[in-house]
Amino acid sequence: MGDKPLVYVLSDSVGETAELVIKAGLSQFNDGEYQIQRVPYVEDKKTIDDTLQLAVEKQAVIGFTLVDPELRTYVNEQASQMNMEAIDIMGPMMEAMKRSFNSDPRLEPGLVHQLDEDYFKRVEAIEFAVKYDDGRDPRGIARADIILIGVSRTSKTPLSQYLAHKRLKVANVPIVPEVDPPEELFEVDAAKCIGLRISPEKLNDIRKERLKALGLGDQATYANMDRIYQELAYFDEVVEKIGCDVVNVSHKAVEETANTILRMIRQR
Repeated sequence: MGDKPLVYVLSDSVGETAELVIKAGLSQFNDGEYQIQRVPYVEDKKTIDDTLQLAVEKQAVIGFTLVDPELRTYVNEQASQMNMEAIDIMGPMMEAMKRSFNSDPRLEPGLVHQLDEDYFKRVEAIEFAVKYDDGRDPRGIARADIILIGVSRTSKTPLSQYLAHKRLKVANVPIVPEVDPPEELFEVDAAKCIGLRISPEKLNDIRKERLKALGLGDQATYANMDRIYQELAYFDEVVEKIGCDVVNVSHKAVEETANTILRMIRQR
């Protein structure tokens, strides 16, 4: 094979899985010096024949991940007839799993790649929720899939994180009478905005518990009922001006509220 081994990677998807496995093996030989040529999206025997012929001419090795049993068998048979090395990366593992799980594989190319895409979208959404939490950067409002609006202690942050795990980019904006809401809130599509309403009594209970957890007395203005009524009245003014939907979170767990919001989005 010369000084620098050449490996052709055949795949019915992008070939990333096969290349990673091949690289791991090659790293143990020839000081890790090698060439890899991907042949992705293999769907027919002609592509296989052409690649095998090239591999013979260049004294190369074949590595392949093909979920189609017919194509997988064809590569193995042709390589055997041509007296060349062909490494079936997926075949033996899938056959062993089929026996162990007593069920047939889905035989869908590219599922790992799809899972990777799903994972990265989720991570991106989680990072977005952290960056645009509690109105710290109003620029996130225009980029968000959902904008949560509510007074303090209406579960805006945990809701943002929960929805982020569903791959939704969520910004949240606190409503405080002394602070004008960002202008961006009135410029985006109202359908993206969701107000989080809570009863005064429930909010009072939550805030008292929060103050206790912080080692403060429960008579602070933060938990004062007059103050709470003032904040909730201002909240009503803001959501009415926006014209957005409102969810009552008074007696809902975060998961329940999130599912309510997801249903609202699907209905739209």
